[in-house]
Amino acid sequence: MFGLFLPGAELMLAASLHSVHENERQMLFEHLDRLSSDDLLLLDRGYPCRWLPAVLNQRGIPFCMRVEQSGNGGFACVRQFLRSGLDDQIVTLRAPDLRDAVDYECPVMALTVRLVRHVASTGKVRVLMTNLLDSARYPASQFGDLYHQRWRIEEAFKRLKHRLNLEHVSGLSQRAVAQDLAARVLCDNLQALTTLTAHACHELPPDRRINRAYVHSVLKPLLPSLLLGIAAATSLAHALALIARHTFRHRPGISKQRKPRSKPHKSMTQKPC
Repeated sequence: MFGLFLPGAELMLAASLHSVHENERQMLFEHLDRLSSDDLLLLDRGYPCRWLPAVLNQRGIPFCMRVEQSGNGGFACVRQFLRSGLDDQIVTLRAPDLRDAVDYECPVMALTVRLVRHVASTGKVRVLMTNLLDSARYPASQFGDLYHQRWRIEEAFKRLKHRLNLEHVSGLSQRAVAQDLAARVLCDNLQALTTLTAHACHELPPDRRINRAYVHSVLKPLLPSLLLGIAAATSLAHALALIARHTFRHRPGISKQRKPRSKPHKSMTQKPC
């Protein structure tokens, strides 16, 4: 599964199923027509290559991707930047291979990009590559908070996989899996919109966050009647009031180590129909 996710609004803008033999860069390339120069594409590890920045720059899509790799892997300019100790630096990437340039319709020419150093709270050094070259308009100090927003898509996939049981499909055909994916993405997006509405309508303080697990519990029995429009206004008003009362205090900079747990794998007799 591949998805384009909007942090803040917590909405999955696009989602699609792909073969396990297809890499993430190819999946992203197939979704680039959905992006414009008003968007900022935030990418985690797994995407760095010479043709992808060239394609994004050619289409005028601002991007920020994590590019450092262990050992001698990755770009030579990134390894040199890590040793330099600089906070940010303008570097030049070699031109993409001719075959990649033909396949992905990008120019065969060197590309100027900016590297930004980000030191995590754990002390780990990350290197972010971007085509936002103006250091006055886009200070290096802002990229750490920007990169941290990529964690929201991890939370979205966690909700889809565990709370909405994405992996427990109702059928074995490709159509059944595609329908299950669409239904679960729609359900999670509706929960996100409900969360935003409850927070705004009841004027909750900025440091109070709504419990998304409780939103799921409230909306799950209501969704059929809401989608059918049966007493939707009254039911939704009561649901929003109930959701707004279940909040927690958000404390930035506090993290907890995950406890390793085995994944639930249900048999076909326990999966939804």
